[in-house]
Amino acid sequence: MNTAQLHDAFLRWATAMEKAAPELNALDGELGDGDLGVTLSQCAHNVRVALPQAPDTVPGLLRTAAQACADASGSSFGTLLASGLLSAAKWLEGGRAVDHNTLPQLLMHVIDKLSARGGASLGDKTMLDALHAIAQAIERAPPQTALATVARDAAEQALKDFHAQPCRAGRARMFAAKSTHRNDPGMVAIWRMTQSLVPPQDPAPPRAPSPAPTNQAA
Repeated sequence: MNTAQLHDAFLRWATAMEKAAPELNALDGELGDGDLGVTLSQCAHNVRVALPQAPDTVPGLLRTAAQACADASGSSFGTLLASGLLSAAKWLEGGRAVDHNTLPQLLMHVIDKLSARGGASLGDKTMLDALHAIAQAIERAPPQTALATVARDAAEQALKDFHAQPCRAGRARMFAAKSTHRNDPGMVAIWRMTQSLVPPQDPAPPRAPSPAPTNQAA
């Protein structure tokens, strides 16, 4: 990944977060404060404004985006998003490149940092589980595979895999019984993020009916 690719990815991410805001607010309203979409929309706005002044390096872009998200909101998800971006920037400042071989390592590093910061663990039905599924899928993917597509499909599969399980972290843990057969809003946010990274020339394949887009009981 180079700076031009990351810059373009952030712009597509920002557009996707603004578009997904109503959906994420509605999902979060069932298990949380109902402000996830507002948070990510504000993060998207701040990142879009900050990008023109960002350093022309991958770590520099990530640091800029992290600060923009930190300035957007004091919400837990916004804080974790900023922390994850900053952790990625620091990891890459050691001279590492972002490629097929190192991306799973980078994601696992970010997962460890977010787990320590937020207190969630793998298996708690949070964004960490979506990121972990993505890391594993990329690690298994053959060389030359379109990694954005791999990430999108892995994030969707994680939603399916955890759909019937209760949430065990964050505000949603207080509604453990209610959270079964519902999608975790943070995991849906990661899914929407990965969708935005798939280039237009690689459209999503036809999909079987899935519980991922809504939180209707199975």
